[in-house]
Amino acid sequence: MTISTRQSTTGSWAVAPADVGSAEALALLREYYTDVANRYYRLHFGRDCTPEEIETGLADSPSDDLAPPTGVFLLGRYGGEPDACAGLRTVDATTVELTRVYVRPSRRGSGGGARLLAAVEEAARALGARRIVLDTRLDLVEARTLYGRHGYREIPAYSHGPYAEVWYAKDLAPEQLPDGARADR
Repeated sequence: MTISTRQSTTGSWAVAPADVGSAEALALLREYYTDVANRYYRLHFGRDCTPEEIETGLADSPSDDLAPPTGVFLLGRYGGEPDACAGLRTVDATTVELTRVYVRPSRRGSGGGARLLAAVEEAARALGARRIVLDTRLDLVEARTLYGRHGYREIPAYSHGPYAEVWYAKDLAPEQLPDGARADR
């Protein structure tokens, strides 16, 4: 599965499944965690995280379930460079959870988030899901805006944790076949 859309005359986004343990994936996951952790620490403690806090956080929040058979990890490339990621983990037979959504700050606003979410929906369907859920923090305004623009709606809490402050879900419409028929499972 690869989704690619031309975004400008100098580059394009392509999103495809990747090994969550690859060097590229681990680098993006570290950037993701550093970004969200620093934003949290600045908001609540007036400082950035220490390197030790980043390492502890990464160890306490593994991503190995974002691999078959329990999930999938998607890597977004802009002009061939890895600049975005997202993960899906299976919750039950028809629901997956979206996590680790990240677009490098230098690429935000270039369409990467939209490409990533389109690939997420395709990957969710491939896992047999009919619904995507996620939790996030209230201060992650850009992410919340992205989800809202792409059909995610706030729902009651389905998880608990120190960083889960708002929950979203999106029901997946059945895929449309070329002749207009629905590909219901």
